[in-house]
Amino acid sequence: MRAQEGDLRAFEVLARRHQAALYRLAVRVLDNRDDAEDALQDALLDAWRRIGRFRGEASFSTWMYRIVTNRCLGLLRRRGPALPVAEMAEMVEVAEAGTGIVPMPARRPSPEDAAELDAGLVALRAALADLPTQQRVCFILRELEGLGYAEIAQITGAGEQAVRGRIHRARTRLAEVMRPWR
Repeated sequence: MRAQEGDLRAFEVLARRHQAALYRLAVRVLDNRDDAEDALQDALLDAWRRIGRFRGEASFSTWMYRIVTNRCLGLLRRRGPALPVAEMAEMVEVAEAGTGIVPMPARRPSPEDAAELDAGLVALRAALADLPTQQRVCFILRELEGLGYAEIAQITGAGEQAVRGRIHRARTRLAEVMRPWR
């Protein structure tokens, strides 16, 4: 890999290729776009500094997911336990950008439907924010980023069974909290 030999242009190409997915992960974990931008920028700097230590045991994207996840977890530890619920407009903007957070209806919803959808999105965002950090990270990587259990285990440093358990508990908790919105 040319990037490992110090080729900054090669690293920039790799970073650009994965930047959108990494940013999406950071936004979902941190629930704050400014913090996500900071985490991603710091993670990319970390990756550039450590590129010589990349052994290729996992894919480059998995390695980058791990660096971004660790950055996000560090920010969450420093921030404290509570995550603010983002503004509804931002949530709808993210959903409309096709990130997979929530499917948007094809037709223009009535004001009543829009209000109900908005309230449901706020409830979902709050439910995700209330999950324990490790459950939230595993759930996001699996359900929103579409990664496999083995890859999530590599990213989080947890065993595959632990990852499966965290995702199961996250799904169960989200199903409980979102039951009134069905």
